[in-house]
Amino acid sequence: MPRFMGLVRMDGDQGMPPQALFDAMDVYIGEQAQQGHFLDGGGLFGLEDAVNFVVRKGEYTRVDGPYAEAKEVVGGWALLQYDTLEDAIKGQEEFAELHAKHWPECSMVATLRQISDEAPEASDA
Repeated sequence: MPRFMGLVRMDGDQGMPPQALFDAMDVYIGEQAQQGHFLDGGGLFGLEDAVNFVVRKGEYTRVDGPYAEAKEVVGGWALLQYDTLEDAIKGQEEFAELHAKHWPECSMVATLRQISDEAPEASDA
């Protein structure tokens, strides 16, 4: 059964969602988990204590938050499982609809990506 990653990106300065959204999401996630679609997920803390490792030209640099220049942040994630891509898209659409209904001032992007369960082919180089 295909697995998917759901990501939520939003403006970093929106504050906390209203209680109505938390309540609606509790019901929605409970239903999705009961049907075997929601495997794991959660919200993420802000960027104040985030740590990035930036890799460029064979070297890496550690960059600690907060990041004043960050306009958009990843606010949450979910590991999902559906029978088909179409079912997964429908589930992600319902998720977005809940945000539009219960937090209309929110500006966000709910992204759905299918997880690759195949190992990359080995190079003969």
